Amino acid sequence: MALPTGSEPNRLERRKARTRAALVSAAQALIAEGKLNVPILEITQAADVGMGSFYNHFQSREELFQTAVEEALDQHGVVLDLLCEGMDDPAQVFAQSFRLTGRLHRRNPTLSKVLLNNGLTLAGSDRGLAPRAHRDIETAARTGRFQVSDPELAMTVVAGAAICLGQLLHDQPERDDAAATDQVAEDLLRMFGLPADEAHEICRRPLPSFNAPPQNDTAA
Repeated sequence: MALPTGSEPNRLERRKARTRAALVSAAQALIAEGKLNVPILEITQAADVGMGSFYNHFQSREELFQTAVEEALDQHGVVLDLLCEGMDDPAQVFAQSFRLTGRLHRRNPTLSKVLLNNGLTLAGSDRGLAPRAHRDIETAARTGRFQVSDPELAMTVVAGAAICLGQLLHDQPERDDAAATDQVAEDLLRMFGLPADEAHEICRRPLPSFNAPPQNDTAA
């Protein structure tokens, strides 16, 4: 029986999308392990695709790795937008985004390590946490919620805190990640001019649940 018109192109497009997703996922796993100079053959083997399939999607290993990092950032950014939707107070949005990001390190270790292994570069990225934090700092400063004269410098402090916190949580698996993250978020709010009692209260508010279940990921 003949396939309906358009079925074969749709099937090919789905196959191409699955191949590309497998390559990106393999690249993210390799980045998380710190394997940045592996041959393309090793990437295709990890993705379980043919060598020729690689060049149907990417011109080089560097292009794939760049895409893998960008998609990791976009994935995290989408989650933050969903979980902070409808909130009006920029100080609370900032704190909640930071607290959710801190919990990411144990919930999704692979994504966490992709971000940490590119931390210095991504601190100034226009994707992921950085642009959202910068936006919230600027809005909070403009509305008088934060006492911040230079949002760029404030963002540098936030980026350093986020990266170092993530690495600490990997290095010390016995540490309570939620308590540590909330304490750092509270300290940042106080540094930006919120009263101590208000900063404490904001960082003890219940957080929304992640929509996606935790990955079965054993990266350390």
